[in-house]
Amino acid sequence: MTDEQRTPATARLPDAYAGVLDDVDAGLPLERPALAGQPIHRHRQTFDRELQDVKDSVLRMGSLVEESIRQAIDALVRHDSEAALAVVIADSGINEVQRKVSSMITATIATQAPVARDLRFLLTLDHVSYELERMGDHAASVAKQARKLASQPPLKGYVDIPKMGELAAQLVHGILRALVDVDERMARLVAGQDDEVDALYHRIFDDVLDLMRADPANVERGTRILFAAHYLERIGDRVTNIAEDVVFLATGDIEDLNP
Repeated sequence: MTDEQRTPATARLPDAYAGVLDDVDAGLPLERPALAGQPIHRHRQTFDRELQDVKDSVLRMGSLVEESIRQAIDALVRHDSEAALAVVIADSGINEVQRKVSSMITATIATQAPVARDLRFLLTLDHVSYELERMGDHAASVAKQARKLASQPPLKGYVDIPKMGELAAQLVHGILRALVDVDERMARLVAGQDDEVDALYHRIFDDVLDLMRADPANVERGTRILFAAHYLERIGDRVTNIAEDVVFLATGDIEDLNP
């Protein structure tokens, strides 16, 4: 994981936000201008509604990603090329939700002038949507390998790929629950489970290498299985990135949860 990937979302902002975050970092609330003729509480209600819409869209993205991971693994196990293709095609829908989320967040910041805590949460949600979009890409990449493997006999039951895929889907589900509740304890727990994903990846890598060394006919299938395992391992890393954001929201501390 690069240093950039380990940095919380609010620390990776374009210059356009620099002045806004000066006040945030100084501990000052940002001004929320009241609309002419409207009480301030109505303005807050509008913001809360827009924030809820953003949250709902991020959760929808997470649900789509979780489903894509499981469908890609299912297509691999069942040798279903058409089902694998459906996962690849569905990735465009995840991308579209991400674009919508980013646009909603930009509009909310521009029109509602959120206070410091709200601003941090919005920017974190923007980063989460980016991480989820990349996870969707990884799930689609697993599905592409499944399409290539569909016409060939399985190599040792695809080793531990099915188990690894299910664990990755569970981690996506768990980290979104932690995000919604800003639950530091759960975020740390989910991040810790990425070690299991890494262990499965290393086991798959060693087993597949042994199979390829034993029989050159296994090389093509083995290589595609290794690619699929790599994409699932990256999903685990991106889940950890989100966990670090949740910890930052909850505590204000920047921590590396995947040293």
